[in-house]
Amino acid sequence: MKGLFITLEGPEGAGKSTQLKLLSKHLTDIGIEHVITRDPGGTPLGKPIRRILLNSEESISPLTELLLYEADRAQNVFEVILPNLEAGRIVFCDRYIDSTIAYQGYGRNLDLDLIQMLNDTATNKLKPDMTILFDIESSAGLARLHPSGHDRLEKEALEFHQKVRAGYLELAKNEPERFRILDASAAMSSVQDQFRQFLSELIPALKIQSAC
Repeated sequence: MKGLFITLEGPEGAGKSTQLKLLSKHLTDIGIEHVITRDPGGTPLGKPIRRILLNSEESISPLTELLLYEADRAQNVFEVILPNLEAGRIVFCDRYIDSTIAYQGYGRNLDLDLIQMLNDTATNKLKPDMTILFDIESSAGLARLHPSGHDRLEKEALEFHQKVRAGYLELAKNEPERFRILDASAAMSSVQDQFRQFLSELIPALKIQSAC
């Protein structure tokens, strides 16, 4: 691969999507070509899958949920992620394989070996060069969410979200060479500075930049 593949992970309310938008503007301003996608919903085919996963009023079994995420991911890797990496671009993906392990594995208690096998199949074992975990305590993250806009996952009980966060921290502990843990509870400018500092390991142009 000629490009760089960077994924953002975190529990609900961590603010990673907002921070990625701020970073994207900065990268554009300093002339660094990059692509942003999301999981789920990063392709035209994936958008209706995202609507089903996050906004369906029908009951969705944990296994169905898992398979829908993997179908979306397979299309995203095929259509967006791999072509842009092969073209030498930096690709940011808002959630990826670790979300499925944290949410469907630790949160839903689905078999971790099954999830690993499906992740490998959907992505052809494509791993990120770096994964930044936007970490925040579960109740604090949920308190940030607008009460009228909760999706299916955001509406889950606090215990579910605590298991998801614990899963993320376990993943980061097991792969310290790939993960960087960011304190997402800090002020927005401080979070952006942490974000850029981590990314400067792969993108030297960010080393002398700050959010201020």
